[in-house]
Amino acid sequence: MRKQLIAPVLCMSLLIAGCSQNKVAPKDYSGFLRNYDQLSEHKTASGDSVLRWISPDVRMERYSQVYIAPSQFYPQPKATAQIPDSTLKAVTTYYDAALKRELGKVLNLVEQPGPNTLIVRPAITSVGAHTQSLHYYEYLPVTLVAAGVSSAIGIRDLDSVIATEAAFLDGGSRAVVAEVVRKGTGLPLENDDQVMTAENLKLVLDGWAQDWRNAAQSLKQQNAAAFTGQISTAP
Repeated sequence: MRKQLIAPVLCMSLLIAGCSQNKVAPKDYSGFLRNYDQLSEHKTASGDSVLRWISPDVRMERYSQVYIAPSQFYPQPKATAQIPDSTLKAVTTYYDAALKRELGKVLNLVEQPGPNTLIVRPAITSVGAHTQSLHYYEYLPVTLVAAGVSSAIGIRDLDSVIATEAAFLDGGSRAVVAEVVRKGTGLPLENDDQVMTAENLKLVLDGWAQDWRNAAQSLKQQNAAAFTGQISTAP
């Protein structure tokens, strides 16, 4: 009876672990943001789970332009043979371009922050490659052993993983109006010897930028609706 229960329980445990791998645990917070206590879990327009806080006082109609600070690694990672310095530089360059491309569809891009400007301060807080979680068909005893062997000798695929934290500030007062923490999994590496490039992470970075553009559009619409409602109900 116990043997019959082991496989389903193991399967469920690994499924839960796989589903939660894109959630950032509190122990992994980098210290880049000012206040992590106010973060709560939400779903983005793309269906991903993120930790975020948005000030109840934020009014997107105040912002006609956006200043995107150059993205940075926080803390600064050490380059390795698998993730060389050229990859790290290419990742921040592409992240900046993706944010400007998407947020520039909602707000005018500016080179310096000022009044009526939303400031975006993005950081990449981790980047790495981790052995892929087991797929459901690998939970059977024979394939589970085979999967363990392939992982041990370094031929199992590796997930490319990246995390970000970002602060959004009012360009006039410099008050923080929103904060976000999230993590994503990019294209896999075939083994320990494959070098990670920005290509492995571009889909993740594009997705983050698109979600933030959608969030900005949604806030604009909500604020406009609330403002219109106030006018229509005014005596």
